[in-house]
This record gives sequence, C-alpha cells and structure tokens, in this order.
Amino acid sequence: MTSEDSRISPEEARLLITTEESAVGSGASSVGITPGLAQGTLGPAHIVFMVMAAVAPAGGAVALIPLALALGVGVGTPGMFVVVAAILTLFAVGFTRMVPFVRNAGAFFAYVTNGVGRPPGLAAAYVALSAYLAVGTATCGAMGFFASTSVEGFFGVTIPWWVYSLVGLVICLVLGYFRITLAAGVLAVALVLEGTVVLVLDLAILFQEGPGSFSLASFSPTHVLSGAIGVGIIFCFSCFQGFEGTAIYAEEARDPEVTVPRATYASTLGIGAFFMFTAWAMVVGGGGDAAPATALADPGAFAYALSDSYVGTAWTKILEVLIVTSCFAGVLAFHNAASRYLFALSRDGFMPTALSQVHPTYSSPTRAGIGSFGVMALVVSGFAIAGLDPLTTLTSAMTGFGAVGLLLLITTTSGAVVVFFWRRGERGWVHVIAPAIATVALATLTVLALVNYESITGTTSSVINSLPWIHVLTILVGLAIALRARSNRPEAYQRMGQTLVDD
Repeated sequence: MTSEDSRISPEEARLLITTEESAVGSGASSVGITPGLAQGTLGPAHIVFMVMAAVAPAGGAVALIPLALALGVGVGTPGMFVVVAAILTLFAVGFTRMVPFVRNAGAFFAYVTNGVGRPPGLAAAYVALSAYLAVGTATCGAMGFFASTSVEGFFGVTIPWWVYSLVGLVICLVLGYFRITLAAGVLAVALVLEGTVVLVLDLAILFQEGPGSFSLASFSPTHVLSGAIGVGIIFCFSCFQGFEGTAIYAEEARDPEVTVPRATYASTLGIGAFFMFTAWAMVVGGGGDAAPATALADPGAFAYALSDSYVGTAWTKILEVLIVTSCFAGVLAFHNAASRYLFALSRDGFMPTALSQVHPTYSSPTRAGIGSFGVMALVVSGFAIAGLDPLTTLTSAMTGFGAVGLLLLITTTSGAVVVFFWRRGERGWVHVIAPAIATVALATLTVLALVNYESITGTTSSVINSLPWIHVLTILVGLAIALRARSNRPEAYQRMGQTLVDD
C-alpha cells in the first residue's frame, strides 16, 4: 500500500486508536484500531448457517412459494427463482471483491461510505438497521402466531401469541450474550431440521410422480415472463432475504478474504437451488398447470395439503412444529444482524457509545444486543396492547417495510461497489461490469416492490402501505446527521465507516 493510496492518515489512525479504546471500554480487546468483536471465530459453514437460517427455508416454502404461484408467474415460479439467484450472484461478484478492503460489522455501512461518501453511507446504515429490526420483528410476529395455533391445536391450551414472541426474543438475547459460535450452532441445527422436512416432501413428490412429471416448461420464458412478473419477482426475492448478511460477520470471520466470498456464493446458490427445487415440486404436486389455481384457493394450507397427500399427516404435524423453529431461527439471525449494526454505529459515534461495549469474555456485542432486543420487544408489545393480529398486521406491515429497506440498501451498495473500483482504476468484469448490471437489475426490483407493495403486505390498509415513506425520512435524517457531524464533529465524521478499512 502506498501512502498516496491510503485512505487513513497517521493522524486519523491515532485518532481511531484513542476513540476505539474509549468507546469500546474495558470489556474490549483493543489493539491499534481493532474493535472488540471476536475476530477469527467464524468459518464459512458458521456464516452460511446463520445466513440461510435468516432466510427461514420452511417458512418460505409454506408461506411464500404458494403466494408466488397464486399471485405471481404461476408455473414459471421455479424459473423466476433462477432469475433472482442470477441477479444476486452478479451482485455477489462485485460485493465479494470489496472484502479485502472493508471488514466492518456495519457491512454495507462501510461499503457505501467508502464507495460514494460518508453522508450516503450513514443514511444507508440507518436504513439497514431499521430494515433488520423490522424483518426481525415481522418474523417474531409470525413465530408467535404459529406457536400459539400449534400449541392450541396439539394440546388445546390457549396462550396469547405475544407470550411466545417475547419468550423467543428473550432466548435470542441470551444466545447473543455468548460467543457468536453458540448462536451459529443453534441456527445450524434449526436449518438442518427444517431443510430436511421440506426436502422429504420434495423428494416424495419426485418419487411418486416420477422425474418425467418435472417439466422444463417451468423455466421457459413463456411461463417465467407471464402473469404478474413484478409480484412473482418480489415474492421470490423475499425468499432470499438475509443472504447479504455474510458481510456483517467479516470482522469475526477466519481469513475473511476467503471465508466471506465462499459463504456468500454458497448461501446464494444454496438458497436458490433449494427454493427452485421446492417450487418445482409444488408445481408438480399441485397438478401442473392447475397448481396456481389450487394455491390461490387456500395459499396458507397449500403446502400442508401436499404434505398430507404425499408423506402423511404425521409429517405435516412435524412441518407445523418446524415452522415455529424456522421463524425462531430467523428472529435470532436478524437480531444478530441488527446488533452488529448498532455496535458499528455506536463505535463510530453515531449511536450512544455505551452500545459499543462488548463482553470481556465472549467478545459479543452485549449492549447492542440489548438495544436490538428492546426495540423489537417494544414493537411486539405495542401491537399486542393494540389487540392487532400478529400475522395480518404485524408480520405483513414489518415484512413489506423491511423488504423495501433491504432492496434499497443492496441496490445502493451495488452502485457503491461500481464507484469504488472505478475510482481505483479497476474496471473489468468482476469489479465494475457485473456489479453495474446487478445495480440496474436491483433498482428494477426496488421499483417493482414499491409498485406492487400491496401484494407484499397483503392488505389495503393505507397506514401499512405508507410505511415505505419512513425510509425516505430515515435517509434525510441520516444525511442531516452526517453533514452536521462534518461541521461540528470532524473527528467522528472522518472515522465514519472507516474502522477496519484497508487499501
């Protein structure tokens, strides 16, 4: 690295050392500008399990695929999963090339900051934080709903949904208190169980119907580009929600330049293959061309009916239980993600500095974890006190809000990657061309999400469908705070998103 290429001057480095030691506190392990998270802890498998658990495969199979079949592109849904996976793989090409330069628990916060500037970077960080908290809360509402209905159906005991939601959040808080590998282990078990139960259903359909029933017509442009394309793309993208989390764990990864790219590609391709095959099996099991109409008649029971028919009612009961654990795994994964954004923002001075303190033994962001827990618990409690339905109000409102936020975040990050490498003079396929194509495609997905927002939320409520405007307000607030810091807190402004950034 030459001195003219360096983005951090010696004076700024000394400032970072002083600031990190004061912000992290006695509980952190600070050497130079090293923050207090447990570096070198996570391998590719750990990160893949956490990311794929956030996707909640069983939840996507039961809830989202039937909606994609019914309201989207019908029998072309398996092909649409291939399209979405291809777009996200293009994004990953440039995104993973940033890893040697940026290893930060704030992930895209640092990516956008170093690509297009500090004010947009801070705005992106606040959008990311609100989106992860929203999606985590949405999944928490679904967990409470499915847990309450399952317990009532199995044992005849009625317990309010919010009790399960709050208990689940407390467990997430406890797991987040310990070293990150504990949460990764829990998520690995949950992922294997729920993935297995869905794949057994897929294979049962394959063996009973025969390979010849799996028509390649589901991948033809005629079917993939028919029907409500925008709705189909958004529901398919929602099944990948959380795949971008590999970057969040870069600070805690072993050999991040190898670990994060491997985990990113494995997650993207693994998620795509899983949902493509599951959607294909559901098309066949649902009667081929008749599958969209069957799913539309009762999307909530579509997967359960297939399970009853091809595997048996006992297996369906197992699937019902694993929907709950799938939701819990998603809540835990998004809780971890939000905690690390809170940690990164507080470390840089743009959230209360107390949140940057880590556990002296486990190097976990315990204070930030409490903050993440508090926000989600407060939202759940608010919906419970108001007597609102957890699935049709809490989950629908927060899912749509979070999905749009994550799309905005990923699109901006993809554009920032292009600018970053263009300025460095690296303008080939992997550095500029692939991420530029991904940026255009992702921007299109964002527009489609906004145009079809009512289909995502599943409600005509003007309040719920106006929630995306909060992202606009969040961006404006982020820009204002950054510009104010540039004038009043130049040291903090220079530090923004620069921790563990290399050239």
